[in-house]
Amino acid sequence: MNRRWKPVVLLCVLVASHTVTAAELSQTQIKNTGQDSAHKATNVLSATDLAHARLWGLSETEWLRYKQLMQGIRGSISPATISPIEVLGIHARDDAERQRYAEVWARAMYEDAGRILAFQRAYDAATKRLYPNMSLIDISQLPGKREAKKTFQSGDRLLFFTRPDCPVCDLLLNKLLKRIDEVSGIDIYLTDVDKGDDAAVRDWATTHKIDPDWVRSRRITLNHEGGALDKLTQGQGEVPSVLRRRGEDVSSLPVSDL
Repeated sequence: MNRRWKPVVLLCVLVASHTVTAAELSQTQIKNTGQDSAHKATNVLSATDLAHARLWGLSETEWLRYKQLMQGIRGSISPATISPIEVLGIHARDDAERQRYAEVWARAMYEDAGRILAFQRAYDAATKRLYPNMSLIDISQLPGKREAKKTFQSGDRLLFFTRPDCPVCDLLLNKLLKRIDEVSGIDIYLTDVDKGDDAAVRDWATTHKIDPDWVRSRRITLNHEGGALDKLTQGQGEVPSVLRRRGEDVSSLPVSDL
């Protein structure tokens, strides 16, 4: 190469190299500036956030941490109404921080309970003053024992289907015997006993302390089941089972009504 051209070529190479480096540096600066702006944007609180933070007595840093925590598992499994104090306390980073938030929450709940009680007392006083001779609730119309007593009428007859060696049946029998005075009588039907084996039926009655006077007066009758349960329940009955006969109607009774 001609020596005259060497300095010119070298100068061009240097200029080109400097141009590339400057362009790369410029792109890096733009990228970093964008990241910094995005980072700052995520850490800038809106006027609404600032107002909420002040209401809860939290600093901007605490409110930002609360918002970040709600983006994770806490926001997924907790109700939207969970307080910022609870969130920060649950996710406390050490015992001292946990204790501080616990005390803040305890004071807030204590003060709120006082406000609720004060309003309740004011409401009670206002109700007595405005409606001195009226009751807001008519107790006689409430469901409960009044309806439970109507489960049986004096003319009802209960049909009890049981079998020997059945602890659950025995518990149900005890319930029925305690209410025998509320009905006209109880007809007991024994399954798993050979038809015509009256001795087995009598032995069962003796074992279960059935009063002979009840049997003689027919307040209680002792019977072989003989398929009666299937006929009365269209094959849907199971032992033990209690049916109520009221006039011509026969209906099944849930255990909860006894």
